[in-house]
Amino acid sequence: MAKHQTTPEQHSVRLLKVGEQVRHVISEILTRQQVHDATLSAHSVSVTEVRMTPDLRQATVYVKPLLGEDEEEVLKALRTNTAFFQREVAQRLKMRFAAKIRFRSDETFDEASRIDALLNDPRVKRDIEDSAED
Repeated sequence: MAKHQTTPEQHSVRLLKVGEQVRHVISEILTRQQVHDATLSAHSVSVTEVRMTPDLRQATVYVKPLLGEDEEEVLKALRTNTAFFQREVAQRLKMRFAAKIRFRSDETFDEASRIDALLNDPRVKRDIEDSAED
């Protein structure tokens, strides 16, 4: 019996779809406060992105607490409840294997702010204007 071959494009689309489904499940759990944890109940947490490994065995979940408050405390609470999240994701998505979930802080907002501050620096503006005149 021939094994069904997938193209790299189909494979990456599948990873994105599964990652987005995992993101929705975790967001829903946090929004509905289904985790019995005082820290998570006291904070609004945004799940900004989920990256799946090609074998769908690991999911890296990027999160950011609202206003960036108590970020380390929130990450610790999420990591403490990882088993609950893994079980819920596997059950709700009817996955064959429960993906191992790793919670990480989303640094993209901080990086965007840093770049914005650099671009607004008067010296950088002057350099950009000088290069545009050339």
